[in-house]
Amino acid sequence: QVQLVESGGGLVQAGGSLRLSCAASGRTFSRYVMGWFRQAPGKEREFVAGIRWSGGITAYADSVKGRFTISRDNAKGTVYLQMSSLKLEDTAVYYCAAGARLTTWYSPNYDYWGQGTQVTVSS
Repeated sequence: QVQLVESGGGLVQAGGSLRLSCAASGRTFSRYVMGWFRQAPGKEREFVAGIRWSGGITAYADSVKGRFTISRDNAKGTVYLQMSSLKLEDTAVYYCAAGARLTTWYSPNYDYWGQGTQVTVSS
C-alpha cells in the first residue's frame, strides 16, 4: 500500500522558515516525480515544486523560486521542501504527491497523494 505522509507544517511569522517532509513507502519510487502542491481556501490546488527521484532534476513555481528548495534523501525515502522568506500568501495546505507517467509536472494529475499539512504564515 502506497503511503505519502507529510509533516513539518505549522505557524510561522512572515520572513521565517519551515521544512516540510514527505515520507514515501509502499513501492519503489525511483521512476517517479515527487511534487509539492498547495491549496489555499477558495483556491485551486497549485504546483509548488517537483523533483525527479532518480537524477534529482527539479522544477519550481515562479512564486517560490529562490525561496523554496526541494530535495530528497534516497536512503530515507523522504522528500523535503525547505521554505524560507515565507510570505502571507504562502499560507495553505501543502500536499506531497507522486506521479509516474506525467505529461507535465505542473498539473495535479499525480498518482498518489498525502493527507496534507497546514502551513500558516502570520504577519
